[in-house]
Amino acid sequence: MFDKILLAVDGSEHALHAARTAANLARAMNTKDFRIVVAYDPIPPYLGEPNMQNAIDARLEDAKAILERAVKEVGELPARIHKELIEGSPAQAIIDVASTRKSDIIVMGSRGLGTLAGLLLGSTSQKVVAHAPCPVLIAR
Repeated sequence: MFDKILLAVDGSEHALHAARTAANLARAMNTKDFRIVVAYDPIPPYLGEPNMQNAIDARLEDAKAILERAVKEVGELPARIHKELIEGSPAQAIIDVASTRKSDIIVMGSRGLGTLAGLLLGSTSQKVVAHAPCPVLIAR
């Protein structure tokens, strides 16, 4: 039923709970493809050099650490595990990956590491639920 699971993580406790939930779902469904995505906001270009490159490097290192923590939470699966780091609007990146990779379900946490802007403009999970090309499981 869910041969292709997309797990979206941001390093929050809710996202790590979603990782465990997605892994259990993958085991129960004997999933073939399991994709873990970390999407992060781009660095604003007004920082200039060398600050911009330092900020890009730091953001990328943070994203890699989040990805590796999620991989540990997922553990062993019967599926092939794919890992992706994507720069861009997190909600749009998750939706784009789900569409491109023909995901059967998206699993993500109910609350992330969003800022006050997330409260005012709507959370990533709300945006994904509203525009996803497949079912979305929100882990609390």
